[in-house]
Amino acid sequence: MSLRPRPALNGVPPELQSRMEAAGLRRTLATRAVLGLFLARPAGGLTHAQALALLVARGLDINRVTLYRLLDRLAGCGVLLRQADDARTWRFSLALPASQATEEGALPRFECDACHRQFLLTEAGESTRTALHDLLAALAGLGHRGQRVDLSIHGTCAGCVEAAP
Repeated sequence: MSLRPRPALNGVPPELQSRMEAAGLRRTLATRAVLGLFLARPAGGLTHAQALALLVARGLDINRVTLYRLLDRLAGCGVLLRQADDARTWRFSLALPASQATEEGALPRFECDACHRQFLLTEAGESTRTALHDLLAALAGLGHRGQRVDLSIHGTCAGCVEAAP
């Protein structure tokens, strides 16, 4: 048994590989292609329809139900994040490495409502982490069990503001 770190498989970081292996996901052509989409654009979220269109454009003939199931499985094992936008459309994005996640969940993020790119607020300080912890503690005081806090700020990114007429 080798103690050397595993190399990335087809560009998939070892941490994501480990999450997939722990969930029993196989590395099929479809799985590799879907991961490739998200690894190529880590800052932006994709809807199911956008992911399907990109895969078809790359020459992969994938059934839409298979893609739905695969996106859900990747979100379930922590490889992708699944978030609903204001129109209640699911958007999937690459999950954070554990080194960038807080104890309560992912770092706060800013999501542009125009282009749907996401920007991590890595400068969030201790007061933000304390507030997230306090929210979970308040829920626990009411008898609820919170699992994570997902904090996002919506608006328009600098690039879209400059592009606006």
